[in-house]
Amino acid sequence: MTERAPAEHYRILLVEDDDGDALLVEELLFDTDLPHTLKRCSTAAEARRALASDTVDCVLLDLHLPDASGLDTVQAIHNDTHAAIIVLTGLQEPRSGVAALAVGAQDYLIKGKVEPDLIQRAVRYAVQRKQAERASADLQIGRLRAEENARLERGLLPDPLLTSSAVTATSRYYPGRPQALLGGDFLDVVQTSDGQVHAVIGDVSGHGPDAAALGVCLRIAWRALTLAGHRRHQLLRLLEQIHIAERSGSDLFTTCTLLTLDPSTATLTLQLAGHHAPLLLTSDGAREVPASHGTALGVVPGLDRWPATTLTLPARGALIAYTDGLIEGHTGEAGHRLGTEGLLRIMDEIHTPEPGAHLDHVIAKTRTLNAGQHTDDLAVLRLDWDSTTGPR
Repeated sequence: MTERAPAEHYRILLVEDDDGDALLVEELLFDTDLPHTLKRCSTAAEARRALASDTVDCVLLDLHLPDASGLDTVQAIHNDTHAAIIVLTGLQEPRSGVAALAVGAQDYLIKGKVEPDLIQRAVRYAVQRKQAERASADLQIGRLRAEENARLERGLLPDPLLTSSAVTATSRYYPGRPQALLGGDFLDVVQTSDGQVHAVIGDVSGHGPDAAALGVCLRIAWRALTLAGHRRHQLLRLLEQIHIAERSGSDLFTTCTLLTLDPSTATLTLQLAGHHAPLLLTSDGAREVPASHGTALGVVPGLDRWPATTLTLPARGALIAYTDGLIEGHTGEAGHRLGTEGLLRIMDEIHTPEPGAHLDHVIAKTRTLNAGQHTDDLAVLRLDWDSTTGPR
C-alpha cells in the first residue's frame, strides 16, 4: 500500500451489510467538513478484495458480517491493510469495541451514539495513530537491521590481529543493495608468532543471511586454523570441507585469496581459489600480481587444485585484495565493465598517501563510473608493509 497524499483527503472504506446502518454512516460523514471519498462493501471477502486493489486510509468496520463475526473480522481485515480500523459496535456490545483495540483496531464507535463531530475526530485520530504506529514499527525494524548488521560485521570484518608495526591493514565493505544486510564477502588478517602476516579475502556466492552466515563461519574457521598452524593446501582443504558442511545449498561456492606476507624478507606466498589476484601498489604505480589460479571452494569438492605462488616484494609497498563488487560495475560506456584494467587506471590516477582515504577515493570513483548502480557486495583489503621497520 502507498502512503496517503500530503493534502488532507481521507479515503474511507465502509464495511457494513445493513443498508440502514450504512446510510446512517454516509449521512454522518456528509454532515462533517472532513474531505473524504467513501466506498462501501457488504462482506469481509469483498472488503479484502477492495483493500488489495485500492489505497485506503480508514476502514469503518461492522463486527457482524455475513462471512465473518467478532474479533475474527478485525484480524482478517487488519492482516490485509495498513489502513486505520474503526470498529462499529451495537448498543449492547461496547466491550467488543474495547476488545477490538487489542487485536489491531485504532478506535471504536457505538452505533446510535455517533455525532458528525465524533466520527470526524475518530477518523482523523485513527489515521494519525496508525501512521504513528507504522513509523514506530519502521524505526524498530531499522534498529533491528542495524543490530544485525553490526553482529554480521563483527563476524565478517574482525579487527586485524597484528603485533608488528611493519604491517598495517585497512579494509572497506559495502553491501550490494541500499539498506541491505551484509552479504557473504569476508576478510581477516592475523600475524603469527614467527612474524608472518596471514590474510584472507573471500566471497560466498549469493546475498543475504545464508551467504553472510557462511562467510562468518569460513572467516572464523580460517582464523582458528591459521593460528593453529595450518597452511596452504591443508588449510584450503579444511576450509572447503567446512564450506560444504555449512552451506545451505549445493549450488553455493566460495572464492578466496590466501596471502602470507613475511615483512622481514618482503616475500609473499599467494593462493587463489577462484578469486582475483591482488594488486601491488608501489611508488612506480599499480599492477596485478602474477599468480597461478585455482578452483573455487565447493565447485569440484576434493579437486585440491590451488597452486601456490611465491614472490619477492619491494621493501615498501601495499597489496590490495578485493571482491567482484569493485570491478563488475560499468565504466560509463554502454556495455563496458570496469574490470581489472579499469581498476588499475583508477589506481594510477589517485595519489592519496593515507591508506583509508586511498580506498575511499578508489571506491567512490568506481561507484561514480557505475552511476550508482551498485548490485554486488564489495570488500577491499589493503596491506601496507615496510620491511625496514622492526617489530615493536
